[in-house]
Amino acid sequence: MQLTAEKREVLGKKTKYLRSEGKVPAELYGRGIDNVHLSVLTDDFKTAYKEAGKNAVIELKFGDEKRPVMVYDVHRHPVTGDIQNIDFYQVKMDEVVQADVALDFIGESPAVKDKEGVLVKAMQSLSIEALPANIPQNIEVDITQLEDIDQSIYVKDLPLADLEKKDVKILVELDSVVASVKAQMTEEEDQAKAEEGADIEGIEVEGGEKQEEGEAGAEEAKVEGGEEKKEEAKEE
Repeated sequence: MQLTAEKREVLGKKTKYLRSEGKVPAELYGRGIDNVHLSVLTDDFKTAYKEAGKNAVIELKFGDEKRPVMVYDVHRHPVTGDIQNIDFYQVKMDEVVQADVALDFIGESPAVKDKEGVLVKAMQSLSIEALPANIPQNIEVDITQLEDIDQSIYVKDLPLADLEKKDVKILVELDSVVASVKAQMTEEEDQAKAEEGADIEGIEVEGGEKQEEGEAGAEEAKVEGGEEKKEEAKEE
């Protein structure tokens, strides 16, 4: 996947006019390199991002240069959702990086369908470490195996064999719960739970009449070694 960009001299609030021209300001940074101020066509980026995904390596071309990059972050307007800024991180194809890989829940749980259970998704993504070219776009979680109330799927139950062949390292405990099916709570139990102030952040509940949904942790790729200090303040 290739994406064309242009170097820019305009910084700060002056970048506002770029968006009116169908462009979005971007920053390229990475370990051991100088920050590069860029702009890309908004539509071109949306197409590349949709096709490649957040963890794919993109060949970023500007001038006579081509750099292997990953999308580190996409800053959006809090109201309109329009893309305001993009952060690209230049990677080295022979050095591992850390990334959060989205979990794709497939199928239908018999315990939810036939026994009125509630599907609780304890994870929305899985933290891994791998060479850039070996990072998967998603990992499937087959919830058809959840046949009974109080049954769970653990990280060790995921299809990890193919990842291990590519030397992908899982950064969470293999006994961590990914998803489970719970019995629906009575109104009294639900009220007691609320009064206890139970922490449900990051947990998604499906099935039954009552639903509580925490915000899914998103994240763009976490690059090992920390991020370089950006030279330009982002405009929201």
